[in-house]
Amino acid sequence: MSDISKECFTAIDSRTAVDFLLDKHYSGRKPQIKYAYGMYVDGILKAVVTYGIPASRSLCVGIMGLEYYDRVIELNRLCRTEDYDAPLSHFVSLSLNEIKKHNLLVVSYSDLSMHHQGAIYQACNFLFTGTTKQRTDKYTDGNKHSRHYDDEHNYLRKVRSAKHRYIYFACDRRYKRVFLKHLKYPIIKEYPKGDKVDYNLGEFQKPIVYNRITKEYYQE
Repeated sequence: MSDISKECFTAIDSRTAVDFLLDKHYSGRKPQIKYAYGMYVDGILKAVVTYGIPASRSLCVGIMGLEYYDRVIELNRLCRTEDYDAPLSHFVSLSLNEIKKHNLLVVSYSDLSMHHQGAIYQACNFLFTGTTKQRTDKYTDGNKHSRHYDDEHNYLRKVRSAKHRYIYFACDRRYKRVFLKHLKYPIIKEYPKGDKVDYNLGEFQKPIVYNRITKEYYQE
């Protein structure tokens, strides 16, 4: 009897993706999903990657300008079960091949507060375009996105950690030439390096909050 597991890569619906992600991914939040893909092993879902339109239009404009901002999509979640030990870079590459059918520029971020340097993106030949600065956002209860902001907590600010920014031209050669011409960030040849620390599945990231009245930082 063969002990070789049967793998199956496939597109999945957003509900299946969210059900898989919510109790595993450190963000603890439902992402905006336009495309989602899963890796099944013997009929059991073992890994999920999702792509969505970034919540901030200014982020897209900042990458590609006004003419092509609507071609920017974000790889916003990537997660696997603990017992899935195949290279995630292979799984992501399969998903990027599907995204290429739509001629898009993919952006993704590795969170330095989670000790992520972007090793998987580097293995998939993403281009490194720099590191964002740590800053603060509007505070929202329950670590919701800033679009859910209300004035009740206007004296609080949520710290947004620094992140490495990666891009990938998921497109044909014609679009790649256009995207390169309009790209607003420099491509940095050397990838950032550092020790990789895996987070525990189901262990959610705790936001750091700044109180503008007391001038103090605290972790929720």
